[in-house]
Amino acid sequence: MWIQRPTLTKTLHLHLHLHLRLRFFTQSATAALLHDHPPEVAPLTYLDDLPKPDPKYAETILAIPRTTSGKNISAKERKVGRVPSIVFEQEDGQHGGNKRLISVQTNQIRKLVNHLGRSFFLSRLFDLEVRPAFDSDEVVEKVRVLPRKLHLHSGTDAVLNVTFLRAPSHALLKVEVPLVLRGEDVSPGLRKGAYLNTIKRTVKFLCPADVVPPYIDVDLSELDVGQKIVMGDLKVHPALKLIQSKDEPVCKIMGSRVSEQQKKSK
Repeated sequence: MWIQRPTLTKTLHLHLHLHLRLRFFTQSATAALLHDHPPEVAPLTYLDDLPKPDPKYAETILAIPRTTSGKNISAKERKVGRVPSIVFEQEDGQHGGNKRLISVQTNQIRKLVNHLGRSFFLSRLFDLEVRPAFDSDEVVEKVRVLPRKLHLHSGTDAVLNVTFLRAPSHALLKVEVPLVLRGEDVSPGLRKGAYLNTIKRTVKFLCPADVVPPYIDVDLSELDVGQKIVMGDLKVHPALKLIQSKDEPVCKIMGSRVSEQQKKSK
């Protein structure tokens, strides 16, 4: 019997060694599988009580490829009714990585900017179709984008160029979201003759691409003299992250200047 003990011990060690190796490779394979195929996450959606993009402006922006850039090329593009543009692969929500040169139609961009307003255009996602030519039915690429920058002529407001960021569902985008003030007609402070000091017109948020707000409502209906609304008071989707200080003021009801002037005249 004493002869078989080492054999039995050796067999047990071998089984234990194989079991541990199998466990290691199984865990490694599972980790690799999860890394290559991460578990699906339910897509984010707009909440019913928050602003949503108006489907009226759900327009597809048409574009054509552009092979070269430069001041002279841009001038030629504008002369024939095209706006030299760039589509960036977003890296950190604000700055682009790889870029693609395109041109878009001046009339289409001007119409969208005029209808929406500049800041609202820059907080709106669009589908962008790249075609060999504007009158072609062939689509080279279709991608969702966020207008990042809009350069207008200082004298005529003509559109000089547009920069877009790709906005797939997994993207996090830094967006200057415009503010819309409501309830001024019933604000206790304004009804007393005070005036509204508007400090911010937009607020910067880090937004998942699927829930970029077209604007943020600012409720003034209960604001009295001396009271203010700060960035942390703004009601937004919980997936949005405020980039600026939550204590930074957005607007404030100030004492009436008219009343002071009336006192001096008496």
